[in-house]
Amino acid sequence: MTAPRFTTLGCRLNAYETEAMKTLAAGAGLENAVIVNTCAVTAEAVRKARQEIRRLRRENPQARLIVTGCAAQTEPESFAAMAEVDAVIGNTEKMTPATWAGLAGDFGTEPVQVDDIMSVTETAGHLIDGFGTRSRAYVQVQNGCDHRCTFCIIPYGRGNSRSVPAGVVVEQIRRLVGNGFNEVVLTGVDMTSWGADLPGQPRLGDLVMRILRLVPDLPRLRISSIDSIEADENLMQAIATEPRLMPHLHLSLQHGDDLILKRMKRRHLRDDAIRFCEEALRLRPEMTFGADIIAGFPTETEAMFENSARLVEECRLTWLHVFPYSRRPGTPAARMPQVDGRAIRERAARLR
Repeated sequence: MTAPRFTTLGCRLNAYETEAMKTLAAGAGLENAVIVNTCAVTAEAVRKARQEIRRLRRENPQARLIVTGCAAQTEPESFAAMAEVDAVIGNTEKMTPATWAGLAGDFGTEPVQVDDIMSVTETAGHLIDGFGTRSRAYVQVQNGCDHRCTFCIIPYGRGNSRSVPAGVVVEQIRRLVGNGFNEVVLTGVDMTSWGADLPGQPRLGDLVMRILRLVPDLPRLRISSIDSIEADENLMQAIATEPRLMPHLHLSLQHGDDLILKRMKRRHLRDDAIRFCEEALRLRPEMTFGADIIAGFPTETEAMFENSARLVEECRLTWLHVFPYSRRPGTPAARMPQVDGRAIRERAARLR
């Protein structure tokens, strides 16, 4: 018998959770299985997941094929209907030892195990001491999202925002530093919502300052991605005064035109993004920024696109994650007037 094979699609958080699943599967004694951890951020991501499932089935005809992740959470029945798939498990279920014990034992029961993600109120304690490189480790501090951007399906795959308590985070980082890691990256789905569901409603800046104060031997702390409009006073203070907080932020900007931002149901306008970057640079001149930008959102005109393109210089963005808009059934944006596919691809290429 062979150890299970894992394939990860999508974000860094998915990669983190795959590492947790490897530990859970090994603990349960699961063998001769292929597990696909899917992404649902775009329709293209779901298409690629199906393509990968078919490829893995051809390569592993005798293995049991298990599908999980955001696409499995949002479209469980469609994946269960694929002839290549033996089991579908949800984003909550994939993090519980009982699920993997069941998969390793009587595999014939409940081929679809996907509960209502919106009913989940806690972030699972799947802490991993060492996922990353030899010197860098990733720590999940938050999961889910309370916002409902009109293009996004992710809240329906991840659920509402849940925070890992600060004490738990600090203890894990202490262990990581004790194990020789020099850099810790805080990860989550909507990082700046961290703490809203905890007693006293602390903010992300409070967590950052607490980590740096209580783990003095940590050489470097990095934040994976933030919504700049929700940056709190302590986070800005940390940017200004804490050299161990790395001077790079990845911003969830999505667009540079005010009308498109409103149609996306974002919480910031163009000038808010520019003002944040100017303030961060004033506080710390070596600060650099990356950003997510969507090209070809419904109703986007050439002039609106140019506002996004100009944002690259106005916010001094040095790295872009460009998403060609992908229509997701079930989202409000899918019902808006769509931009021609060729124009979307051309605009995405220009941004890149």
